[in-house]
Amino acid sequence: MHMADALVSPLVGTAFWIVSGTLVGYSANKITEENDKTKTPLMGVLGAFIFAAQMINFTIPGTGSSGHLGGGLLLAVLLGPYRAFITLASVLIIQSLLFADGGVMALGCNIFNLGFFPAYIAYPFIYRLLAGKSDSPRRHAAGCITATTAGVLLGSFSVILQTTLSGITELPFNIFALFMLPIHCVIGVVEGVATWTVLSFVARTEPGPLKREEPSEQPRALFTILTITALLIGGIAPWFASSHPDGLEWSVKKVNRSGEMHNSDKTLHELFYLVQQRLALFPDYSLKKSEPALENKYAESFTLKIETTFAGIVGTLAVLVTAGVTGMVLGRKNP
Repeated sequence: MHMADALVSPLVGTAFWIVSGTLVGYSANKITEENDKTKTPLMGVLGAFIFAAQMINFTIPGTGSSGHLGGGLLLAVLLGPYRAFITLASVLIIQSLLFADGGVMALGCNIFNLGFFPAYIAYPFIYRLLAGKSDSPRRHAAGCITATTAGVLLGSFSVILQTTLSGITELPFNIFALFMLPIHCVIGVVEGVATWTVLSFVARTEPGPLKREEPSEQPRALFTILTITALLIGGIAPWFASSHPDGLEWSVKKVNRSGEMHNSDKTLHELFYLVQQRLALFPDYSLKKSEPALENKYAESFTLKIETTFAGIVGTLAVLVTAGVTGMVLGRKNP
């Protein structure tokens, strides 16, 4: 559900840059007020894990569409809403600037859609209400699936509003919603099951991060497991990713068959595109092509897999360092 710049007007893009920047500042301030340094190192590890997990595209049978995990609720449960929001923002910034995944102008929209609703709405008002402090597996599963699905649906509805307000595309609001919401409901349920699976594993392996009452010791075993898993997923999983367009792209194509865009100001879009292309070291998770493609399709396919593996590992480590250092800096309580 990463929005491209083509769907966002400069006015809407700027507005949500300000909104998301304000939320980052608010979250950072709340982190410095807390006295729990055990979760700040976990920001880097979980951020790397979410970055790698988002590279997995799964096919939605019978639709010709695919989905990917967002990870917002998983981060909120393990880190709390403030650290979750900043961690997910770090992931999206790395994806946009280094991999050209999601537009630069639309970056504020993407941070808001993927970060705000899971961390500040779904987690406190749905997950904690349903799961509570109970150890019941059923309540835990219901909380994960319901809250994750709600967060995904709210994020997809926000995409519809942002696109409509931008006025760049001829996407009728009601028809766009008719395609967007059902497909993302399915994606939300799949992500909810995945979130429940990961949290159940954490509860059996290192339950400390799931306890909200008192700070626990740093979960070193969990650090190791998640780091290794993130590197493996980031390096190997993209080989098996679905080739179908994701839910947003699929919905846009279904509604806007003409593919026409009516952009009154292409200058800013072109400027942001050029900036992104200059900054992106691995556009579309592959190396920048300076030489002609190989004539042998098998050799070209193998080379692409190697490039994707390298890009996935580099991105995973970049998020690990970025989110981890951010967490360490914010975790130092001001005197």
